[in-house]
Amino acid sequence: MASSETDISGQQAKPVREKRGVPGGLWLGCADCGKMIFRKEAERLMNVCPECGYHMYLSARDRIAAVLDEGTFEEWDGNLHPADPLNFEDKRKYKDRLVAEQKKTGLIDAALTGSGMIRARRVAIGVTDSQFIMGSMGSVVGERLTRLIERATEQQLPLIIISGSGGGARMHEGIFSLMQMAKVSAALARYGQAKGLFISVLTDPTMGGVAASFASLGDIIFAEPKALIGFAGPRTIKATIRIELPEGFQTSEFLLEHGYIDRIVERADLKSEIARVIDYCGK
Repeated sequence: MASSETDISGQQAKPVREKRGVPGGLWLGCADCGKMIFRKEAERLMNVCPECGYHMYLSARDRIAAVLDEGTFEEWDGNLHPADPLNFEDKRKYKDRLVAEQKKTGLIDAALTGSGMIRARRVAIGVTDSQFIMGSMGSVVGERLTRLIERATEQQLPLIIISGSGGGARMHEGIFSLMQMAKVSAALARYGQAKGLFISVLTDPTMGGVAASFASLGDIIFAEPKALIGFAGPRTIKATIRIELPEGFQTSEFLLEHGYIDRIVERADLKSEIARVIDYCGK
């Protein structure tokens, strides 16, 4: 539709045609190189930038679909719902925040667990999702991961946990959250005593209590390229110790060079690499 405007002299200006807008959501920007990427192309590449190879955010369900054989995922403990034991409130009530996060992500909490097949090999698998309160470890996340590990122990299954957690212990649940680090780590110790194979996959970001507990305990530790991995963030460390940090500090490349992880694996190759390790270890 055309509309008329009046110029500063009071004369009637020429009609102005409204421009047709480009539908939203067709393009997304790479956080690394800044290039605009056609969304369907990004999805075809599992959210890897075709220009620079940067590995962008991928939801928990999409990660499971990328790693497991199609149609084989069986979710475990999907009936566990988070509570608000401290009646916590900051800018908003914790219980209201949980409802908003559940609507945004389609998840009940920040972890999705279950079993499935990888190249016809049955595994137990868990994924944390950074979109749900930064993937922080609340009581439900800790409980779901612990039950996952215990079932993997009982059923003698290889265990894969893909970590995408920018947050550590979830402050909204206080000590209940903090104790999940010990609970999950203890379950992993029992799994190790039972000769289980734990493959830990670190993605961008893997930080805080997640990095300080189960994510670092894998028999084999893979990481995606350029992933931020560590306990406190680089800005926090720099502000605390007041010295310049090495270039690339806390990236997966830096950690590989210093022996913290075993291999950097492209997202498209992860399924094959996990299957290869399972076969090599005789699991």
